Amino acid sequence: MPEVIFPGPEGRLEGRYHPQKEKDAPIAILLHPHPQFGGTMNNRVVYNMHYAFYNMGFTVLRFNFRGVGRSQGEYDQGIGELSDAASALDYLQSMNNNSKHCWVAGFSFGAWIGMQLLMRRPEITGFISVSPPANMYDFSFLAPCPSSGLIINGTNDRVAPPQDTVNLVSKLHEQKGITITHQEIDGAGHFFEEPHMDTMLDNVTGYVKRRLTENTR
Repeated sequence: MPEVIFPGPEGRLEGRYHPQKEKDAPIAILLHPHPQFGGTMNNRVVYNMHYAFYNMGFTVLRFNFRGVGRSQGEYDQGIGELSDAASALDYLQSMNNNSKHCWVAGFSFGAWIGMQLLMRRPEITGFISVSPPANMYDFSFLAPCPSSGLIINGTNDRVAPPQDTVNLVSKLHEQKGITITHQEIDGAGHFFEEPHMDTMLDNVTGYVKRRLTENTR
């Protein structure tokens, strides 16, 4: 998988880009957990979701936020990281002009960034939010949430308690014109340690495949 360096708002960003042969393949970007708590693009959840999307026929990009790995800049409380994500999406779109579907998938801190990116980019047709930290960050900007997506968490998540995720989902369920699917994985913690990783990935794959055949937002 080619390593790529592309321009971000604060200098170069480091990523891994995995193109399909088909020129009109759907595209997806993957967003990693919190940079100050060891989050990188090689986090197991992000890495495995990257391959899940690729195996479904997506051209995929995952990357390191500013200050992580070889990405330049320094941590910016989520504000700069949102700009990094927008730059990553620009880069991915610039090489895939014919793509009809654009997805964003984020894990933990990356889920919070991904849902903010939804608000900025109307071309995003679907999202996956894994273990969204609704106890730590304000998700009230999702009013209205512009596209349908999957929120997935574990019932034993001690980092982002399940009840906060349930509250977030119930708020989103009140909105018209979109469908928020919520799946809780019984016994799984924040990081989906075995044997829960495969269950989580099966849920993601099943959801995305269904959405791609439905052609709905």
